[in-house]
Amino acid sequence: MRNAILSRRMALKAGPYALAAAVVIPSLASAARAETGLSPNNDVTIRKYYRAWEQKDWRPMDILLADDFSFSSPLDHHISKRDFKSGCWDTQIAHIERFDLKQLIGTDNAAFVLYVCHTTNGKTFQNVEFFRLQRDQVKAVECYFGAKSSFASALDADKG
Repeated sequence: MRNAILSRRMALKAGPYALAAAVVIPSLASAARAETGLSPNNDVTIRKYYRAWEQKDWRPMDILLADDFSFSSPLDHHISKRDFKSGCWDTQIAHIERFDLKQLIGTDNAAFVLYVCHTTNGKTFQNVEFFRLQRDQVKAVECYFGAKSSFASALDADKG
């Protein structure tokens, strides 16, 4: 960033507002830059989360999820890691083929992921999930989707 030298004569000509802007705007711009973008480690952590689903392996998922992990969705209200495994993972893992991550955006330790999930029976569905991360682990996931009757999902994979 280029530093400008401002003489007293130029400062008086510029007026107090211009002077204040010259001091404040660069610091605001650098603060905004510091708050944008997901940390590289958290980007990797989120991608590992979806890869564990695709590989159908609970062990890496278990390591990835914090001990106090919670999951929320229209069907679940802040359920624990144990309840997530039994109520979501165990019931859905056989139906998941792969995820296409369409958007992954965030700041520091929080991110939104828009994805299309492909099921083993040839259906697809789209969700948005909000991640809270801490020390290379997933602390919480909030999954957003419409009513069960409004999309073809892994939840109704048996209906063909």
